[in-house]
Amino acid sequence: MCGITGVLNGPGRAPVELDELRSMVAMLQHRGPDGYGYYRDERVGLGHARLSIIDLATGDQPLTNEDGTVWLTFNGEIFNYLELRRELTDRGHRFVTQGDSEVLVHGFEEWGEGLWPRLNGQFAVALWDTVRRRLWLARDRVGILPLHYAIVGGRLLFASEAKALFAADGLSPSFDPDGLGQVFTRWSASAPRTVFAGVTSVRPGTALCFDLDLRCVEHRWWEPDFGVDPALADLPLDVAADQLGERLEEAVRLRLRADVPVGAYLSGGLDSSVIASLVDQGDAPLETFAVRFADPAFDETPEQRRMASLLGTDHHEIVCGPDEIAAALLDVVWHCEAPQLRTGPVPLYLLSGLVRDAGMKVVLTGEGADELLSGYSVFKEDALRRFWARNPSSTMRPALAGKLHPEIAGAEGTRGTEMWARFFGRDLHAVDHPFYSHLIRWQNTAWAQRMLAPEWRAPAPTVAGTGSIGHDPATAELLEAMPAAFPTWGPLARAQWIEIATFMSSYLLSYQGDRVAMAHGIEVRYPFLDPEVIAWSARLPGRLKMPGLRDKVTLRRLASRTLPETIWNRPKQPYRAPMASALFGPAAPDYVRELLGEAAVERFGVLDPKATRVLTARAFDRQGQMAGEREEMALVGALTLQGLAQAYLVDFPARAASARHRLDRVEPSVRVDRVAAAVAGGAS
Repeated sequence: MCGITGVLNGPGRAPVELDELRSMVAMLQHRGPDGYGYYRDERVGLGHARLSIIDLATGDQPLTNEDGTVWLTFNGEIFNYLELRRELTDRGHRFVTQGDSEVLVHGFEEWGEGLWPRLNGQFAVALWDTVRRRLWLARDRVGILPLHYAIVGGRLLFASEAKALFAADGLSPSFDPDGLGQVFTRWSASAPRTVFAGVTSVRPGTALCFDLDLRCVEHRWWEPDFGVDPALADLPLDVAADQLGERLEEAVRLRLRADVPVGAYLSGGLDSSVIASLVDQGDAPLETFAVRFADPAFDETPEQRRMASLLGTDHHEIVCGPDEIAAALLDVVWHCEAPQLRTGPVPLYLLSGLVRDAGMKVVLTGEGADELLSGYSVFKEDALRRFWARNPSSTMRPALAGKLHPEIAGAEGTRGTEMWARFFGRDLHAVDHPFYSHLIRWQNTAWAQRMLAPEWRAPAPTVAGTGSIGHDPATAELLEAMPAAFPTWGPLARAQWIEIATFMSSYLLSYQGDRVAMAHGIEVRYPFLDPEVIAWSARLPGRLKMPGLRDKVTLRRLASRTLPETIWNRPKQPYRAPMASALFGPAAPDYVRELLGEAAVERFGVLDPKATRVLTARAFDRQGQMAGEREEMALVGALTLQGLAQAYLVDFPARAASARHRLDRVEPSVRVDRVAAAVAGGAS
């Protein structure tokens, strides 16, 4: 894992200045603390900040092929690189390094854009083809790693993170209303949208090809297929568990490929426990890492320690309470480059710091299982609402919803039943709406938009008529990205695609994955997101994912063979962290009052002054004990939006200067300057 950046100049532009390229690289040093390099010719500049995982001695970048016609700056890992290397060697390619990156330049020589589907990995790639004069930007299947770009002043700028784009000439940070609207509706902005005006995210499973006139052709080289595979339709549960186990074992084996030790996150839940149990490192004990919460309502310490003891791991823990969340929140906002409606990324940011302090660089995690094997409550809610819609007058069916959320107080009894009936009964009839499974959640989250100034608010997702679609930009963009086969899938499969498209890629793998891990130079690997695991899991029939309201039945059957029942049969505990109580309680940090005060609200102009004043006063009066999660999300969203504005609209020049000062103390490991060489050659 690394940080990549660069520039493609349009016609009539002078070559990129090395000073500018270094400034862009400097903003990515947290992603690549082990060295940096650059390449420059008359049209392209490539920069790279390295986190050394594989081929520690000769894996520096940017790198090239034998004749220097293909140049690469690459972030990620190609887990099947040994197999690809053997194939390419047999075809006559000569390698000069021992790492995974070089298979990309030789693979592109051999297969062109046919390379991307051959890769088993997590990657963001910038590849400069000097013969065809094309720059490729490519991203892995599900968007594990970020890749952003902007076209400004006749130049294409690209980088792993937007902050590197703002270090270039000609682009200053400002907010995009539609991007903010998506955050305040769905928790995150989905590619190609970001919260910054003029900054675009490469879609997962997509490669962009830019020519010298900066014209772009988009190649969608992968998209998930949730149509049931006829070969799996009648599969017995035990056979399905066998097949899942085989694929996960191989996925874990490949993700242990590294020249540094590999650890694992251990949450105490089913998914991370399964992954940790499949790790085979010989006699060396697996190092595991977990977050403990000071508040028992969020804590899973007993389950974490039970698994660590069972597996004999070298276990590390970090305790997270209100003080820790308050202290780290603004750092998380800086790294995530977006407002946060929840504080969940903060403990994971602290956890990656624990991994770094333990001398590790790589961890495995269980993320992806809930999306692919139907572990989230949103899938159960969808099934329940469809069941209820067949008999809308039923008083018993809405009562079942309380059983899906035992963690939420007030769900029991008559009052709780009435609450659930009001919440889940909205738009009950609209079962043909393509976003039926998620619509009420988005509408609920969109309540937070009242914190935004009127001109910054986006229309909330709606149902117009009988199952038709309201005209809001967020759902319109999602419709454009929808696979052609989407209408032919069953309700569960459609809900899974929506969850992956709007939550997994843009929120889970970003704010709770890459951004908070790479803030400390930690690489997270996802066995459940192996291409073979994805392809097989997606095409399972619903009865092998979620029969009735029983979740992840195939994974639970697999886990029941080796793990204690207290783990494999344990109900899912949603990952949550303290929110308003950590920020508006008795020990509220000074920055909360400052950022939500009248002066700061007026300065940035993105919040509604009255709504902010009323809800902030209520939060302090109640010491953070709010009436419900909706109010808490609105408060956290408003606070972190102000924190984002402070970091990028005010403090960015000072942050960029400091980062450049740190980089200037280090000599580059790769420096290829064809512009200077051409000048020197002409002079001679």
